[in-house]
Amino acid sequence: MRDLLPRAASSHAAAIDGMLDHVHLMMLVLFAGWVIYFAYVLIRYRHGRQPAPLKKGARGRIAMTVIGAVMVAEAVVLVGDGLPVWFERTRPGNLSGRPTVIRVVAEQFAWNVHYPGADGVFGRTSLDLLSPSNPLGLDRQSPAGRDDIALLSEMHVPVGRPVVIELSSKDVIHSFGVPAMRVKQDAMPGVRSTVWFTPTVQGEFEIVCSQLCGLAHHRMRGTIRVESDDEFAKFLADQAKTQSGK
Repeated sequence: MRDLLPRAASSHAAAIDGMLDHVHLMMLVLFAGWVIYFAYVLIRYRHGRQPAPLKKGARGRIAMTVIGAVMVAEAVVLVGDGLPVWFERTRPGNLSGRPTVIRVVAEQFAWNVHYPGADGVFGRTSLDLLSPSNPLGLDRQSPAGRDDIALLSEMHVPVGRPVVIELSSKDVIHSFGVPAMRVKQDAMPGVRSTVWFTPTVQGEFEIVCSQLCGLAHHRMRGTIRVESDDEFAKFLADQAKTQSGK
């Protein structure tokens, strides 16, 4: 199963891959069980042995045991695997290692990436300031907004440090997905949701929208560049010089 997935590039990727292996194994067991049960029903209730159909449906201990086992297996997959991982990925808590916080605002069909700048504080944004040249509505005149960095569908992050993504949307529901990092989270209008990961491999990775959001949904892509601390610091410094006059 893991050979079919993109290269794992985050610290929690192994746990996600293990959960996927577990889920597929359980689905294989359920599939085999249903095939065996189906074959049994075809033989047991064939016309020669059961000429009159039983309209009341399946009853008895075996049928109830099978249904109960399926319900328990699905509950184990959801409660035992899915929910704990989801809660961990969406609730950063107190992260160590100088986490990088980035705001990503989705829109048809792009990702607006917002860094807080050297002061570590995000500048004020306003709907009144939205324009083609200012898709975030960032107030560059506000004290915290003067050094902020805004990019389109491009993200830079340092390797080995937690990255916290604060997501929202300007129009419809999108879904921020980075297959290599094993993260995916919906971006919804009017709601700020969070997902976090720690990249472990340097390189360039793809951002995709995992929620059908319109005719150009397939073009809603971006890139994440995982860099060393020095490269990331240089990126921030270069962008600060470039965007300080905006």
